[in-house]
Amino acid sequence: MQPSHHSPQPSSPQAADLVRALARQLHRAAISDSLRVSLPVLRRILATDTLRDLTLPQLHQQRGMVRRKHLLRTLAIEAGHPSWEHYCQALSGMSVEQLPHLDMLQATTGYPNLWFSTREQAQHYALSHGGRVVPVGTQAVVLTHQG
Repeated sequence: MQPSHHSPQPSSPQAADLVRALARQLHRAAISDSLRVSLPVLRRILATDTLRDLTLPQLHQQRGMVRRKHLLRTLAIEAGHPSWEHYCQALSGMSVEQLPHLDMLQATTGYPNLWFSTREQAQHYALSHGGRVVPVGTQAVVLTHQG
């Protein structure tokens, strides 16, 4: 009997695959020449201390130094983990549905978004005005249905 070299294809993406895809997307944005595209990502990198001892203007000038590993670490820290390695271990036991903070990638999410310094501030706003609170690191965004 011949050994099978066919490996079954997963029926749905794994949580870690989704995070890696987001890191790829963020990496492209971080190295973009467009300030509108690159600055939000570069701010996230600095806010998580993924890269240190740089100001935002310095990082923008040197944005070519940003690697995908920096975005993976940024996403890990924003999700409450000390490193990508720890986050990756946690992701191995998660489904995509357990990553609500990543559904901001949906095309239906419009701009501008309502950002708040804390999750509590965002929840207070959402109770009064509607919308869904999505934590992003130590901050939060309120997503509203537009259109």
